[in-house]
Amino acid sequence: MNIESETSVFAGVLEQADTIQQLQISARNPVHAYLFVGPRGSGRWEAAKGFAALILSAGQELNNAKRVSSLVLRGEHPDLIRIEPTGNQYRDEEVQILINEASRTPIESPKKIVVADRFHTANATAVGRLLKTLEEPPSSTIIILISESIPDEQTTIASRCMTLHFQPLSSEKLHAWLKEQGSNDDDAQTVAMASGGDLHRAIDLMNDPQVNERYNMWQTIPRRLSGDGYIVGEIAEEIRNRIDDAQIMINQRHVREIEELTEREESFGIRGSGRKNLETKHKREIRRFRMDELQFGFSTLTKVLHRQLLEDPSESLMRSIEQIRRANSALRRNPNESLLLQALLISLSGDDE
Repeated sequence: MNIESETSVFAGVLEQADTIQQLQISARNPVHAYLFVGPRGSGRWEAAKGFAALILSAGQELNNAKRVSSLVLRGEHPDLIRIEPTGNQYRDEEVQILINEASRTPIESPKKIVVADRFHTANATAVGRLLKTLEEPPSSTIIILISESIPDEQTTIASRCMTLHFQPLSSEKLHAWLKEQGSNDDDAQTVAMASGGDLHRAIDLMNDPQVNERYNMWQTIPRRLSGDGYIVGEIAEEIRNRIDDAQIMINQRHVREIEELTEREESFGIRGSGRKNLETKHKREIRRFRMDELQFGFSTLTKVLHRQLLEDPSESLMRSIEQIRRANSALRRNPNESLLLQALLISLSGDDE
C-alpha cells in the first residue's frame, strides 16, 4: 500500500497525527496486542479499522487491496471482528467469545484482528481470563483493546500490549471540521462546544436545528431563577422536554438500524442475529445522550456564573458553581433526572437570594 493509501485509511480519524504515524509504522511489523486508550469520539474505532486495513491488505494486488480496505473500513471484512459488552461490563460469556475468536484461524487473510470495545468495563475476573490469551496469542491473531482508561486491575493487561493514547478533539478542530461538512459558523461553534471533544456526538448534533435553542435556554436559567418553587418546576420540566425533543433524532436513527437488521434477517433467513444486543446498545446510547446533554447544560451554566464571578466575586456564586460540579459528578451514578435537576435548581435559587 502506498503512502497516500496509508493516509487515506485514517481519513475518519481527526487530530491524532502522532498516533496515526505510530500505527502506520507498526502495521509493517505488528505486535500481538494493542491498547487504544482515550475518550469516546476520539477516533479509536476508526483508527482500529484503518490499522486493520493496512495489515489485511498488505501484499495484495492493487484491486484486491482496495476491496479489502473498503470492506475493513465499513467494518464488514470477515477477518475483522468487533466485540463489545451488551451491558455495563463484560460478562464471562462475552470474554469467552473474545478468547474463542482469538483462537480461530483467519478466513481469507494471513492475519485476523479482534477488537474488544469498551474494555475498560471488564472486571478483574474478565481480565484474568484474557491474560493467558495475551501471553500466548495465536501467531495469526492481533488483539486490539479499546478503552477510555486503564483501571488499576488492568495494569497487567496494559503491560502486555502496545499502548496508544488518543486525545479528545479540540473545539477548534471540531469547529473547522463541521464547517467543512457545510455547517454555518455559528452552528459549528455551538455544536463543537456542545460535543465536548466527541466526534460521534458532533455528528448527531450537526443536523439538530434546536441545539442553539438549548444553549440559549441554559444561558438564561440563572436570571430566571427566584425563590418561587413553581419556577424551579417549570425550568426542570422545560429542560427535560428540550432533551426529549433532541432525542427524537437518536430515536429515528435507532429505528433505521432496526429496519436494516430486519431486512438482513429477511434476506438471509436468519433470526436472533444480534437484535437483543442492538436494542441494549440503543438503550445505552440514549442514556449516554441524555447525560451528554445535561453535561453540556451544566458546562454552559458554569460558564455563565464564571462570567458573573468576574464582576461580583461573591461566595454565593462560588457555592453555585460547586453545586453544579456536584450535580455533574452525580450523573455517573445514573440518578433520577427530574430529582437531580430540581435539587440543583433549588440550590441555585437559594444561593441567589
